[in-house]
Amino acid sequence: MFTVIDWIVLAAYLLFSLFIGLWVSRGNKNLKEYMFGGGAMPWVAVGISLIATSVSATTFLGAPADVFGDDMTFLMFQIGALISIIVVGLVFIPRFRTAGINSAYELFEVRFGSKTVRRLAAVFYCLHLLLRTGILLYGPSLVLAQILHVDMKVAIIVSAAVAIFYTWFGGIKAVIWTDVLQFCVFFGGGVVVLILISNAVGGFGEMATLASEAGKTRWWNPSFDISDARTLVSAGFAYAILEIAIRGCDQQFVQRYLSCKDVKAANRSSILSMVLGCAVSILFYWVGAALYVYYKAAHTATLPEGIGQNDVFPYFIVNALPQGLTGLIVAAICAAAMSSLSGAINSLSNTSEHDFLGWEESKGMGGLKRAKIWTVVWGVLGVFFALFAATQQGSLLKNALFFTGLFTGPLLGMFLLAFFVKGLKSWQVIAAVLCGMASLVLVQGIPAFGVPAVLGDIFSWPWMPFISMTTTVLIAVVLKYATLLFAKK
Repeated sequence: MFTVIDWIVLAAYLLFSLFIGLWVSRGNKNLKEYMFGGGAMPWVAVGISLIATSVSATTFLGAPADVFGDDMTFLMFQIGALISIIVVGLVFIPRFRTAGINSAYELFEVRFGSKTVRRLAAVFYCLHLLLRTGILLYGPSLVLAQILHVDMKVAIIVSAAVAIFYTWFGGIKAVIWTDVLQFCVFFGGGVVVLILISNAVGGFGEMATLASEAGKTRWWNPSFDISDARTLVSAGFAYAILEIAIRGCDQQFVQRYLSCKDVKAANRSSILSMVLGCAVSILFYWVGAALYVYYKAAHTATLPEGIGQNDVFPYFIVNALPQGLTGLIVAAICAAAMSSLSGAINSLSNTSEHDFLGWEESKGMGGLKRAKIWTVVWGVLGVFFALFAATQQGSLLKNALFFTGLFTGPLLGMFLLAFFVKGLKSWQVIAAVLCGMASLVLVQGIPAFGVPAVLGDIFSWPWMPFISMTTTVLIAVVLKYATLLFAKK
């Protein structure tokens, strides 16, 4: 039950987040300070911010549910994460740092000489991030509404309002430093839950033994079955492409790389985020295993009849945690949701200012004022998409995965073309991107509209960005040489 003490803990956390946003806003004198922290943010804070933005409340709630219902084989995603860190550190970060850009997608105008390609990439990014942000706000708000006994719309609006306010005030500094706080609460909440459950079932050793006997600690599957997401080839190789697309092409990440003082600091922040991401995954997968032992193996407590695996952790939070700790865990869920929103609207504000409107760095306060307006606009749109997600009857996860592959794969393809293929014309890039997007309809259909896949269920979801990225690159290269061949004739 959510008590007065829990409400005090939750309110204290929200107020402290606002205080940080107000405190760090004092140094924002221009657009560069607001968007990049003057290019002098500590790499440790940036690294923590990167992972805080990445994990989201979906990790807090979804990872335990996944292990409760299955096992830990998605830990193989960390292999893909390691590959992505190496590629992004060697290929992407040095180019971003030396290109003299203010936005990731400005690079396309530099390489292809086309504002159209730049703005097309920005549109893809904004659509993808809005959809993702809406779902990441909706998911935890659904749980918060059940725990706090409030209307789901209220949960969405309140958590979003706090994030919008401190982001509007403090810019990237507020985002990064509140991310540090939010990660500590998020990670600390997971540690507390794991300790409590372990003690309740006879210690960590006993809990680990029971979890292993139940098959919950299985994490390695060397199969090369591409139709299964829980295999080495899918979770290790294919997922690496998705990680590269996110870490290398997402303005949220690029903006943080540019907020560090140099390439070395940016790479250190990236490596730190991967190490922390691995720790978060291990922690919350063990929380899921612990919950299974608590309810199913050790029978320390019983679950209501018919409860789904996604509802087990929220049920535990409400019914098994002592006063105060329930408020802490709810604060951790809020922290993850607000971190996702604050990072998103700050980067979308930067994209709007630089990529859509084409206003470059302003020496006065005009650019800063516009950026703050954009922060509010994108925040409100994020809330709207969250409320829209609440009205959908289909699988939100399946729709989200489709749009992730639809936009992130072609974006990665565009960056690879910009880095390694010279002499491309803008129309060739645009045509290749459209073909890349169309390729997903063949292998996945359009879940949001009930359109089935033409090729059936051959590929599991980690392969979607790989397919759309590869198609984009291949079509662009073919168009380039076909055009040259035709011109010679």
